[in-house]
Amino acid sequence: MAETVEVLVPGGRATAGPPIGPALGPLGINVKAVVDDINKLTASFNGMQVPVKIQVDDKKNVTISVGIPPTTALIMKEVGIEKGSSEPSSTIVGDLPIEAAVRIARMKLDDMLSYELKTAVKEVIGTCVSVGVTVDGKKPKEILAAISAGQYDSVLEA
Repeated sequence: MAETVEVLVPGGRATAGPPIGPALGPLGINVKAVVDDINKLTASFNGMQVPVKIQVDDKKNVTISVGIPPTTALIMKEVGIEKGSSEPSSTIVGDLPIEAAVRIARMKLDDMLSYELKTAVKEVIGTCVSVGVTVDGKKPKEILAAISAGQYDSVLEA
């Protein structure tokens, strides 16, 4: 019977300690080798929490699949901030270009509730509201209205 372990690890900096070590130790596999593989696969997400699924089959073969970090983490990385605003409605901590919102939406499209890019971009911009980030120098709600009005269709179709 195959075992599956799902964990959230810091990109490129997973360790053999909790939560990975205690979950994989009893399965009789080389935990250090698995951690090294995870770190190679998540290196591009340095500084972000990354969802990782580790599957171990009956013959002790390990399959690692790396998910995409949460939208909030991707926004904060694009903007270059460590954490979101403590008062997002009044304190702005950064500005996200619309092109970056489109890039994040493309990355996350399979994991989102949206079926098309335009609504996925709206989801990303909606997340900017709770992080305290403006989009193209405007309040996220203004950008959402502009997208609905078709003002950003050229960016969304590229």
